[in-house]
Amino acid sequence: DSFDILGDGVKELLVGRDDGMIEIYSFESADDPVLRHDHALSESIASIQGGCVGKDGYDEILAATYSGWLTGLTTEPVHREGGSGEELKLSQEMQSKISSLRNELEQLQIKVLQEREKYQHSSQSSTAVSSVPAFSVNDKFTLNKDDASYSLILEVQTAIDNVLVQSDAPLDLLDVDKNSAVVSFSSCDSE
Repeated sequence: DSFDILGDGVKELLVGRDDGMIEIYSFESADDPVLRHDHALSESIASIQGGCVGKDGYDEILAATYSGWLTGLTTEPVHREGGSGEELKLSQEMQSKISSLRNELEQLQIKVLQEREKYQHSSQSSTAVSSVPAFSVNDKFTLNKDDASYSLILEVQTAIDNVLVQSDAPLDLLDVDKNSAVVSFSSCDSE
């Protein structure tokens, strides 16, 4: 997207990448764009948009991720300094928002417990049928020209416990900064 997020009268380029990076580029001169800010998310970004969403006078960037989460980055200052011994006083509106969110959270926790009990009851009945849940997998296998390697990117809307890679050819696995996996090698029976 293009949006004047810096408030300098010139639109900046907002970029959301497959690796979860949000980047803001400015055009200060006729040269190449300059990276002004970046922010890393834990999953790929499906869509990005600049605008005023939450509070008048403060522009924001909204990013939708692969699993459907919406993340917002705002220009509104979020830290307030307080003197020593000063208590943070919340407005009545903020206190009611917090109370409303706590009530909603408690209702959701109760609903989760009820659904969990319902599932336990149905799975232990004699007519229960087990099935593998269906979910979509976002996968990419791309060539990196710089080091002649391939990047395998897997995203699923649930936790990934194990990924098994099997190959007839010998492989070298390279670690990358954003990788949180623990790699384990095992030799394969040639037959």
